[in-house]
Amino acid sequence: MSEEKRSPLWGGRFGKSPAEAFQRINASIPFDVRLAPYDIRGSIAHARMLGERGILDREEAEVLVRGLEEVMSEFERGEFSWSIEDEDVHTAVERRLRELVGDVALKLHTGRSRNDQVALDLHLFCRDAAEEMIRGLLEAMAALVEVAEREKDTMLPGYTHLQRAQPILLPHHLLAHFWAFSRDLRRLEAAREAAGRSPLGAAALGGTPHRIDPGLTARELGMEPLLNSLDAVSERDFALDLLYACAVLGVHLSRLGEEWVLWTSQEFAFATLDDAYSSGSSIMPQKKNPDAYELMRGKAGRLIGDLNALLVVLKGLPLGYSKDLQEDKEPIFDAVDSVLAMLRVLPEMLRTARFDAGRMQEAAGGFALATELADFLAARGVPFREAHRVVGGIVRRCEERGLSLQELTPEELASFHAALGEFPGHLLTPRGSVENKSSRGSTSPTSVEEQLGRARELLQQKTAR
Repeated sequence: MSEEKRSPLWGGRFGKSPAEAFQRINASIPFDVRLAPYDIRGSIAHARMLGERGILDREEAEVLVRGLEEVMSEFERGEFSWSIEDEDVHTAVERRLRELVGDVALKLHTGRSRNDQVALDLHLFCRDAAEEMIRGLLEAMAALVEVAEREKDTMLPGYTHLQRAQPILLPHHLLAHFWAFSRDLRRLEAAREAAGRSPLGAAALGGTPHRIDPGLTARELGMEPLLNSLDAVSERDFALDLLYACAVLGVHLSRLGEEWVLWTSQEFAFATLDDAYSSGSSIMPQKKNPDAYELMRGKAGRLIGDLNALLVVLKGLPLGYSKDLQEDKEPIFDAVDSVLAMLRVLPEMLRTARFDAGRMQEAAGGFALATELADFLAARGVPFREAHRVVGGIVRRCEERGLSLQELTPEELASFHAALGEFPGHLLTPRGSVENKSSRGSTSPTSVEEQLGRARELLQQKTAR
């Protein structure tokens, strides 16, 4: 490579080449090379616009487009090479383009700055990343619905404070995660939309005297054109939107993962993971560990950190481009890669797991049914606080005598409150308890069936687009 080609694109004003240590801290090419397809797509749109507007000859624009398409082909074949002297992906693409088409490549940057170029690449990446995460999340949501339909009659205890609280249907529990994911879906869709405004045409920050058409480049890229050139190169709100969506999704995945860690423990023994989605111990041959679910808990922390990292980078920056903004890419790449890794493994982990319905139903009984007694009294005019006190006394007496609620005779129940002499015994079963619920969104079979219907409709609507 000649000395001219080795010098930075901005080197004309400088009398010395960059020091090696400065090159290494200044260069983003080791990580932003993954933006090459987006940089090339943006450059193709820009070259075509230059030709359409007569800023370049049409023949020159066509040469640039063909050369850029060849660079794209090299990248897709894994043949695109770079060095630390390229500094960033934009320089590497331009350098390779010049090698292919000659000095006409030097005209590609007309009417464009690296500032709007950098911002465009990140917009395009975030838009595609949001779309890919949306597809992965929909697959996870579909798996939750499939398992919920397969396990319609399975019950388990619902928990508060990690203490058994009331019986619920397993599909009700799974659908709670589904609706949380549906909110994540909306956040990802909003992030995808936010990334859909092209900054190309802002140049450094104040626009350009060349007769460019930002609307043309935006349309070619399927985007809306910029509104304010200074804002276009300064803002990274779209990246924050994506990172926030990733962080909240990570929290939801972590909560789901924590439940599966508990459910697959020997203490709970509610579920068993398929061997293909478990790992073992290097020393204890009996172990079967839920590593993927544990990693979901762990990755939530780094996703929150990725969001915080970009927030802190942005908080003190004046308008215009500052080199600090080079630090926007690695948190985004890390968050996207982490979320996609989790979403790729989750659907089949859910589909292939197996539940011990008998053990779960047994755990859903016992004192988890005590609220049925209190609600029965309240329905017969007893103030709920009084009903609560009465039933608390029943539970205490049972604990002292080593009895379950089901072992109490109608006469014994009536000794605590006369109205309990008419208490229907079937309500002191997990099945009777869940069927007794009548409020909207409850765990009753009717409510759960309604939820499943709405979940299927949502999936059909989102996957049909």
